[in-house]
Amino acid sequence: MTNPQTGRIAGIDYGTVRIGIALADLEVGIAGPYENYTRRSEAKDAEYFQQLAQEERLVRFVVGLPVHLDGHESQKSHEARQFGTWLAKLTGLAVEYFDERFTSSEAEAILGDAQLTKKKRKARLDQLAAQIMLTAYLESGARGQQSPGGIE
Repeated sequence: MTNPQTGRIAGIDYGTVRIGIALADLEVGIAGPYENYTRRSEAKDAEYFQQLAQEERLVRFVVGLPVHLDGHESQKSHEARQFGTWLAKLTGLAVEYFDERFTSSEAEAILGDAQLTKKKRKARLDQLAAQIMLTAYLESGARGQQSPGGIE
């Protein structure tokens, strides 16, 4: 799979129940929240992600890796990698991985300052976490991390 430096990419905040999705255009370099997808079944999930890739003309997915502070991967990291492998096979697109260590806590802090109900805050959390991760990915030069390092 090639890794084009132009086109649209999707940032994925993987979850077993909900998946936060953000989109960015590599030429513009700005990520925005897209939506939260609530998982249904493997067949329905496959249909959704194939349609997303086609409709948004995606060239790549960036899947967030929830790693420990020392850089070692967690069980959720392993699940996110399995999901990324599935996405790559399903869509034929490149999948990269990026450290998402603090995205959820950063998203919670941002939403905590907003005057939103608990229900609305929860509804926006995963897509905002995906946007924060995708923004960090873009700021890093749009390069994935096979093995995120520890926090010094």
